[in-house]
Amino acid sequence: MSDMVGGVSRRAFLKTGAALGGGIFAAGMPLSQAIWAAEGKVLTARAGNDVNQLDPSFYVGRTNSEVMSCIYSKLIRYKPGSEWGWELEAAEKIEQVDPTHIRFHLRKGIKFSGGYGELTAKDVKFSFERVIKVDSPSIFDWGSFDHVELEGDYTGVIVFKAPFAPAWTLALPYGIGHIVSEDAVMQATKDGGAFGMKSTAFSGPYVFADWKPNQHVLLTRNPEWSGPKPGFDEIRILPIGDVKTAERAYQAGDIDFTHISVDSLATLKSNPPADTKIEEKLSIGFIYVGMNMDHQKLKDVNVRKAIQWAINVPQILHAAYSAQVDVATGIIAKGLIGYRDKALVPPEGDLAKAKAFLDKAGVSDLTLTIDCLNQSTFSTIAQVLQAQLSQIGIAVEINMQEPGSFYEIGMESAGDRWKNMQLIVQSFSMVPEPFYATSTYLRDQIGKWNWERFSSDRFDELHAKAITLDDPNERAELYHEMQDLLEDSGAYRFLTNGASPIMYRSPRMQAATRPDGEPLYVAFRPV
Repeated sequence: MSDMVGGVSRRAFLKTGAALGGGIFAAGMPLSQAIWAAEGKVLTARAGNDVNQLDPSFYVGRTNSEVMSCIYSKLIRYKPGSEWGWELEAAEKIEQVDPTHIRFHLRKGIKFSGGYGELTAKDVKFSFERVIKVDSPSIFDWGSFDHVELEGDYTGVIVFKAPFAPAWTLALPYGIGHIVSEDAVMQATKDGGAFGMKSTAFSGPYVFADWKPNQHVLLTRNPEWSGPKPGFDEIRILPIGDVKTAERAYQAGDIDFTHISVDSLATLKSNPPADTKIEEKLSIGFIYVGMNMDHQKLKDVNVRKAIQWAINVPQILHAAYSAQVDVATGIIAKGLIGYRDKALVPPEGDLAKAKAFLDKAGVSDLTLTIDCLNQSTFSTIAQVLQAQLSQIGIAVEINMQEPGSFYEIGMESAGDRWKNMQLIVQSFSMVPEPFYATSTYLRDQIGKWNWERFSSDRFDELHAKAITLDDPNERAELYHEMQDLLEDSGAYRFLTNGASPIMYRSPRMQAATRPDGEPLYVAFRPV
């Protein structure tokens, strides 16, 4: 591929960025503005985490999926706007033939980069079936998927063992639904296994041009892309974990699109940065305090319930979010199938009941640790929890950690740290499908994503049944009971679903997001 800008290679441009930066900043011109002027239309956006995976079968989290959505194709994708829905992407036509079969017909002319030829139904079959063969950590996104039957070069049928309603809201339009080149992956891995951050072949409007860990991801136009021309020549994604730091980077002109903190929203709305549009979006993620049920100090359900009842959620939300978010009733947000009207434990808790549970457990002088991300919101949550639990005689030590360390705490594959985990402030992003939330807490996810080590035959039974139902009201009743089971275990205290306000430079772009404010970069357009 051609990777030249004004006769200078883009890699060389990046390598000399520090030298150029001296002149840029000396002249008072932020880096993003200088790049815009020198190279054309560049979208510079903030991500909450760094990318660490280009393999769709091993994707973790929304940052990886957002990048993959620029460089790979899916049969369908989420539609930007204020209402949840999907639209065609690589598929020219797709339909649910019956409860266990989905037929697709690909658009012709979608090419893989690097000379790997046209995207065909064979690549779809390889990509989807590979999830099973490599024992993907996200295999539950595909539910009861079994195989793909090929009907021609561009047509095939996705076959499920049982009805799977989340295929349309999760598997096909999100991370696991990205299509890779069979030939490129086999050449890169020899056996079709994981390829991590190794570039294979790209079929989206952009290619993965450069990556500097914890600094930036650079995506450039794919010269072999035959679809509608994307809005920007380049997309530069900067990993900035702390949202307050991201706000300062925006104010400095170093990024042009970012989420903003809820407690900054009122101030920014009343006095916005120049040429900035602020949009309030409803978050569908969830944040809670979790407890390791297998830890010796937390094995007694009475101890866990004491902690639940000692936690005053509104106090936490006032401190961490300036009281600008609502109390969560569970892991499923308002507006999604399965939302509960209220939790079993009232938001304010009850210190008298908390102390009674501790007395029942025969526990006193208890000291616990709580792990959280080293970001302002989560550290504030942990500090308020520390103060609240001290009221019932529980001392709490706070362990703030970098994302790379934090996201491995409960994974058995990462070592024995899970054995020492006690309390944890958990935060999960979501898609508009309750199955995505509840699949985390299945018994066979213990030591993978189920860090609280919750185990319930009834929960697993309800989870399996809910994904086979078409009626949303019937599904909702099952998800209500599942959340009751989680809460009744004592291992969860639900805090909030949060909020998802964004800001961007309106003279430069029209941002395109999901209803929850998550960016759909390929749909961004310059002004």
